[in-house]
Amino acid sequence: MISLKEAIAQAEEEKVALGHFNISNLEAFWAIIGAARTLQVPVIIGVSEGEGEFVGIKQAVALVCSVRDEGFPVFINADHSYSFERVKEAVDAGFDAVIFDGAKLPIEENIAITKKCVAYARASGRTVLVEGELGYIGTSSKLLDAIPEGVSLEHLTTPEDAARFVRETGVDLFSPSVGNIHGMLKNAKNPRLNIKRIEEIRVAAGIPLVLHGGSGISDEDFRDAIKAGVSTIHINTEIRLAYSDALRASLGTYPDEIAPYKYLKPARDAVEKVVTKRLKLFQGA
Repeated sequence: MISLKEAIAQAEEEKVALGHFNISNLEAFWAIIGAARTLQVPVIIGVSEGEGEFVGIKQAVALVCSVRDEGFPVFINADHSYSFERVKEAVDAGFDAVIFDGAKLPIEENIAITKKCVAYARASGRTVLVEGELGYIGTSSKLLDAIPEGVSLEHLTTPEDAARFVRETGVDLFSPSVGNIHGMLKNAKNPRLNIKRIEEIRVAAGIPLVLHGGSGISDEDFRDAIKAGVSTIHINTEIRLAYSDALRASLGTYPDEIAPYKYLKPARDAVEKVVTKRLKLFQGA
């Protein structure tokens, strides 16, 4: 079966992008798998530190492996690990990819820890992709009243810093700040992406780019970002919102229902609908 590295390379060649969707529970997992199977496209399951503590990192790996054993190209990524110890834990648990998020750290410290993560992944005996981040875009996948504190839309990741970071760390994937933010603004549209900067960073970095904070980005910006060099796109807030809205509506409509598989089904279906729409867009449909 195709590996994650091969799937990303294929996406770059075809000028499409892989969808990366986070899970907090079983309903979200099967919604994402259902959408990807229907469209017959590879997909990445993301598990953040908090999500991993809730779901169980070994259990999340087991879920993904159970589907992959059937021949379907689904992969699992440790999304936003903030320490070497967390990266090590994910590598040891069997993740296909890991992210060390040192975006809030000075670049020298970010490089040093990321380099350590790369070395550990290389020594694991498996092919584990390592992603590094440069440029702070916030940390929470939620609805926001304003741009996250500490995020600057004027001082984006530069091509020069991207080239240095990749050269000194040896990462497989690179995540820049290009106008994207984590979360979705409640009362305004999310900022536009700097497509020219994406093009410049892809050339300077020389490795596949990952776009975080995909929720709330316009379809036009997604298409342009993929053409410019983005090969993986993260979506989380959108599916959390779809899930919670559908669950509230379901509980309100059926207040006497106590079977979880019945009142949770609308929430699962709502997530699958969002994931299907995004995967179609990322595939150029």
